[in-house]
Amino acid sequence: MLSHLSRLSLSFFADKCTTILQLKQVHAQMIVSSCIHDNFAASRLLSFCALSDRGDLRYALKLFENIRDPNVFMWNTLIRALASSSSPSEAVFLYMKMRRDGFVPNEHTFPCVLKAVCCIRSLESCQQVHSHVLKFGLIFDLHIVNGLVRGYLVSGDHKGARKVFDEFPERDLNLWTTLICGHVQNICADEALVLFNQMVEEGFEPNGATIASVLSACAQSGCLELGERIHAFMEEKGIEIGTILGTALVHMYAKNGSILKARCVFDSMSEKNVATWNAMICGLASHGHANEALDLFRRVEKGEVVPNDITFTGVLSACCHAGLIDAGQEIFYCMKRVYGIEPKIQHYGCLVDLLGRGAKILEAEELMKGMPWKVDVVMLGALLAACQNYGNIEVAERVAKKIVVLDPYNHGAYVVLSNMYAKAGRWDDVLRLRRMMKRQKLKKAPGWSLVDGDHSFHGC
Repeated sequence: MLSHLSRLSLSFFADKCTTILQLKQVHAQMIVSSCIHDNFAASRLLSFCALSDRGDLRYALKLFENIRDPNVFMWNTLIRALASSSSPSEAVFLYMKMRRDGFVPNEHTFPCVLKAVCCIRSLESCQQVHSHVLKFGLIFDLHIVNGLVRGYLVSGDHKGARKVFDEFPERDLNLWTTLICGHVQNICADEALVLFNQMVEEGFEPNGATIASVLSACAQSGCLELGERIHAFMEEKGIEIGTILGTALVHMYAKNGSILKARCVFDSMSEKNVATWNAMICGLASHGHANEALDLFRRVEKGEVVPNDITFTGVLSACCHAGLIDAGQEIFYCMKRVYGIEPKIQHYGCLVDLLGRGAKILEAEELMKGMPWKVDVVMLGALLAACQNYGNIEVAERVAKKIVVLDPYNHGAYVVLSNMYAKAGRWDDVLRLRRMMKRQKLKKAPGWSLVDGDHSFHGC
């Protein structure tokens, strides 16, 4: 049927492939017709196989290995496909092989390589690619610079990202957004807000992605006033508050303690995803509105959205604050039974805290022993606080020993235990602990607070 097709015909059929089976048939005919080394047809086969949803990346790699003289387009096609795959490091290795084989990368190569670098978070790889970009004179390509800035940021090198950004003469909104978003993701909210102000001063008007990042920065840094101004800007410009921006607003208001405004935004949203519900439930829980958080969770249970592990962290935290032991235990044990979600250490921590607050100290201790996670200092500290509240010195001694093993310089465990001994009149034990703290040069750290003044925070 296809025995005497020309190279042009094979290229045509390669373009028309809609299934991997058809592609393999065309590939087989290329071999039979001695057209296997025709790069024009092979490029089209490779593109479908590597980039199409109906393709087969592993088959594309085998096909590529048998091409006698691949061109840069073919290299770029495979690097791009691997960068978006579950093994992005293979894209970096393929790029290295491309260089070893003497091929010169172009402006289409580096954005794909840098995407892979971002996925694997390799600073060394980012620096190497940066040197190659300079070598081939592509440092003024906007897409490449954007990839370099993102690569440095996800690798934790803020100075490297800022250097690339500052040296680029024609920055656009996308580049500003990449820089701001990267700082927010690295929990550098104050720097992100400074950058946002600089961006606005240079005449750039933020888009949805920029706004979402800045609202996250406002949530991290406690800048409610700026968050409110951004909300007003959105309303003034008629920017639609969809799921992403609505969730960002709910999170910002909730983190800043403005629960009524958070709830107002939440209730006004026509479409909500699980992140929106989580932001509202966690916000209510952290500010003592436990019953409202539970009411929202009941709506989740009725099928308004499928909960995830963060949803359960929020609602269990609400149960802790309200002392709802039965409800908390019921919710904890329904995670896996009803929703197939394995409890994580934070869920166990919430339940331990809840049981401790309800004077079920031995039950909390047994729960810690039986959990699949290694106990941490935070969980032990919660149980120790419960022991102090209810005067259970026996369990407190066991918990304090575990805390000291995990953190030998944790003065808090010694202080709590010493106070419990003093309250029980066990002065010899108080003296023994104080001598031990003195030998280890431990002392209670002074408390400190943050004060918001002139739109900046000061420790005191």
